[in-house]
Amino acid sequence: MAIIGFLVFGLVVGALARLIKPGRQSLGLLGTLVLGVIGSLIGGIVASAIGTGDIWELNIIGAVVAIIAAVLLIGVVEGFMGKKKPVHR
Repeated sequence: MAIIGFLVFGLVVGALARLIKPGRQSLGLLGTLVLGVIGSLIGGIVASAIGTGDIWELNIIGAVVAIIAAVLLIGVVEGFMGKKKPVHR
């Protein structure tokens, strides 16, 4: 049951990150979920490192760091994907 909660929280984190990040992102639901889960892992690791809770425990510091990490990850993914330029013939 904990995995389902973690995935749901990851989806919420990813959705919030997409709302915070300006501009239009070309991510689907799966991309949002993956980036949200990765952001949640980063948030949990940071919260655990500073001693505010366990990595799998939901807390405010971890949630804030997770959202910030997900926003940054969206920027990184967009940078790697780049803007597709139209081909002129």
